[in-house]
Amino acid sequence: MGALRNDNWEKACQAYVIENLDQTASYRIAFPNNKCKKKATQRVRACELFRRPEVKARIADLMEIKSEVAKRDFEVDARYVLRRLVEIDRMDVIDILEDTGDLKPIKDWPEVWRQFIQQFEVEEVFAGRGDERLNVGLLKKIKWPDKIRNLELLGKHVDVSAFKDNIGLTGPGGGPIQTITTKMTAKQAAEAYASTLNDE
Repeated sequence: MGALRNDNWEKACQAYVIENLDQTASYRIAFPNNKCKKKATQRVRACELFRRPEVKARIADLMEIKSEVAKRDFEVDARYVLRRLVEIDRMDVIDILEDTGDLKPIKDWPEVWRQFIQQFEVEEVFAGRGDERLNVGLLKKIKWPDKIRNLELLGKHVDVSAFKDNIGLTGPGGGPIQTITTKMTAKQAAEAYASTLNDE
C-alpha cells in the first residue's frame, strides 16, 4: 500500500504500530501542535482518525511488515513466543540453589533464570550498633516472573487456545447434521413444533 499521503495520518499509524502506543497517544504524536488540549476531545478525534478506511488499511499493512521483520530479522514468531512461555513455566527454583539451600553463583544459573528474573536485590545484614556494628551476612531477594500471568499467556497463545470454547455440533455417530427442507403452512409448522414438545 505504501505510506499515506497525509503525513500526520502516517505518523499516527507508525506510532500506533511501531511504538505500540494507544490511539490517543499516537494522535498526539501526529498532531503535536493541535490546539485542542482536552483529553476527551483528543480521544474522540483519535477515534475518528483510526476509523478511516485508509488508516485501517495502512495499520494492517504496517502490522504485516512488522511481523515479517520480527520473523526474518529476529526469528520471532508464534512458535518462538510459545517456546519462551514454556521455558518460563518450567523454571524451577531448585535450579539456582545449592544442596545447602544457598544460592548458586549467578554464572551457574540456567540461561532462562538469568534472562527472565524480574528483580535481584542484595542487602548487607549488620548486627550490633555504633562502632560494634558488624557485617554478619548478605540478604538476597529474588523476584521471579509471575507464573500465573505466564500461564494465562500460554493458555491464550494461538497454538494452545486453552481458554477457547470449542463447541462442535454433529449428527448421529459424529457425522454431519442432517437437514430436511420442506414446504409447509404456518399451521403445519406449528403442529410439527408442538409434536416435538410432546415427544419429551
